[in-house]
Amino acid sequence: MKAAITGASGHVGAALSRSLLESGVSLRLLVHQDRRALDGLNAECFQANLNDPDSLRRAFRGVEIVFHLAASISLDRRHIGMLRRINIEGTRNVIRACRQCSVRRLVHFSSIEALADRNPVKATDENNPLAAACETTTYGWTKAESERLVLEAAGPSLDVVILNPTAILGPHDYKPSHLGRSLIDLYHGRLPALIRGGFNWVDVRDVASTTLAAVRHGISGERYILSGTWLSLPAMAERVCALGGCKSSRPVLPFWMARAAASVAGNLPALSSRYPAFTPDALVAISKHRRICGEKAERELGHRPRGLDTTLRETFEWFERSGLLAE
Repeated sequence: MKAAITGASGHVGAALSRSLLESGVSLRLLVHQDRRALDGLNAECFQANLNDPDSLRRAFRGVEIVFHLAASISLDRRHIGMLRRINIEGTRNVIRACRQCSVRRLVHFSSIEALADRNPVKATDENNPLAAACETTTYGWTKAESERLVLEAAGPSLDVVILNPTAILGPHDYKPSHLGRSLIDLYHGRLPALIRGGFNWVDVRDVASTTLAAVRHGISGERYILSGTWLSLPAMAERVCALGGCKSSRPVLPFWMARAAASVAGNLPALSSRYPAFTPDALVAISKHRRICGEKAERELGHRPRGLDTTLRETFEWFERSGLLAE
């Protein structure tokens, strides 16, 4: 089987590439600039750009399955133009190229942030509607719109399967990702304060293995939430510090104070760049989806997330080996 991965050099791309190669899949890895995560892999690297339809058509020729991972991730609402261009228009170009190249199946990576969280009692599941702009982050809205495009593309000529992972962490985070940088900042005590909200955290290796199952068992036109364990940011900080990081305690801000700080940081680029946890969109992200039902992916795809403590330990061991914990 021949497969192509957009966003192959990202965190999920690095893990998925390794899992696919181990399973015997022939890979074409679409890259833009940074290729560190792919060094040494026995796969074809292909220069491509989501906003260059010709490059996508060249990349998808002879390919049976496309894994669409490439996306722009930002917690800064001022980046809406870039988020639209890459996440929405880029996905539109990927769908068109898949059809033109007779790709059999498109596995699209969406996000838990693409789903609305309107009921505080009911756990978020695959039946939740796609979020409107006022219900999620700017990033989440663009992922919702891109997911809508993919769902509309499902048909006899193109199978589509959508995966909605929660907050991803784990080894092979070379750049590192936004969440990876946040974990390293927690380790060194660089965040000035914490907030009472949190995330549902899932190991990137579990996401990769379940993605392989989605190729074989995923139903076209369906979405699957890939979840793990919910943990608050203060509790996460305690676990990270227990791995050998900072020992100092940090204040935990109530949401009203965090919103005031976010308002200030949103008008001060230096502050918002240094302390991304204080952006308005970050507050939206950590206040949503506390309760998530992952039973569909467990039942149909065999998704079995490992324990969070194991993931954290092995993630920081990888950070240490890769030199990313250096001050």
